Amino acid sequence: MLILLLMAAPGLSAAETVKPGDLLLYEEGFQPLKGKRFALVTNHSAIVEGVHVLELMGRKGVMPAVIFTPEHGLEGRAEDGARLDNGTYHGVPVKSLYGASKKPNPEDLKGLDLVVFDIQDVGVRFYTYISTMGYVMQAAAEAGVPFMVLDRPNPLGGNYVAGFVRDKLPATFTSLYPIPEVHGLTVGELALLIKGEGLLPGLANLDLSVVRIQGWERSMRWPDTGLPWIATSPNLASFDSALLYPGTGLLEGTSASEGRGSTEPFRLAGWPEIDGQALATKLNGEGLPGLHFEPVRFKPVSMPGVSSAPKYKNREISGVRLVITDYHSVLPVESGIALLAGLYGAVKEPARKVFFHGGIDDMSGSTEVRSGIEAGLAAPAIVAKWAEGDQKFLELRRKYLLYQ
Repeated sequence: MLILLLMAAPGLSAAETVKPGDLLLYEEGFQPLKGKRFALVTNHSAIVEGVHVLELMGRKGVMPAVIFTPEHGLEGRAEDGARLDNGTYHGVPVKSLYGASKKPNPEDLKGLDLVVFDIQDVGVRFYTYISTMGYVMQAAAEAGVPFMVLDRPNPLGGNYVAGFVRDKLPATFTSLYPIPEVHGLTVGELALLIKGEGLLPGLANLDLSVVRIQGWERSMRWPDTGLPWIATSPNLASFDSALLYPGTGLLEGTSASEGRGSTEPFRLAGWPEIDGQALATKLNGEGLPGLHFEPVRFKPVSMPGVSSAPKYKNREISGVRLVITDYHSVLPVESGIALLAGLYGAVKEPARKVFFHGGIDDMSGSTEVRSGIEAGLAAPAIVAKWAEGDQKFLELRRKYLLYQ
């Protein structure tokens, strides 16, 4: 059964009136949670007007029976890939879903009336928060416990969809769903699609509800919401990094640097001894909207809690800085493919043989990116290959959209 709570009032204007689901719940004193034993799936990103939702719940005398946390932990300070242990928060058990298990055990949900999800996602298939959401949805369905999403804006907007649909490669925790790399959905809409299309087994009878965002429109990227950016993970400390992440994040599947170990992760890209000026000139000549490329030399260093062992640690490398000139027009995935192709072409043989490793196929959702670049295809030719799959996805997702 689908319940849509706290419907947005018509005629509200943009920035000052965008209210995530948790803010709306707070404004009514968390009434839907009172008297219930509930679990909260959350992390540091669940901020309501500068205060964490757990603190606000405590003020209203409403606290979860158990807290589940995704990758990076409750405080968001664990590095990428770091396995986490369980803990407590003011006496409430905190159970990691990025440690020994990625899915709650049946005992964890025993005696609960509800599971609530409140995490700020970034709208990219390989960002693991949505995989955690899906596994908790499965656990809730198996336990017969309703699942509620406190919805939040998609930082990339709701109209931009790009990248290959992951449908021919095995599902992994970083590529769990057969959806495009950038899907243009809020987590609430995505939850509806995951259930409605059976993207994970066992969800047919899940009692799923979504507390809608008030005032958000699909055309909005994060700055349009008027909401402050909260670092969703250690290397996405700025909206600029998050906007570029769908493209520059693909470099994690290569031996090129994506800027980890610097103060500009996912805004820098490089490789030892390439010609950064030539690469910048080439990329600027491709007319990628909303971006300017600057030649740069940088030295990744160990940054404990952010990136302890970045690629090329303590070694100066050449590359480019991606400068956003118009955040509305940036096409991050398409720009990332052009960047990948440009870097690959700048690397000399035989080093080019180690440019890609297995992760690139998983992250891009297809073998087409790697094989196309290796074959010398221009970026637009690779981009054209995902058009049909994305069009089918746009048609599929239409019935799950909650916002115009």
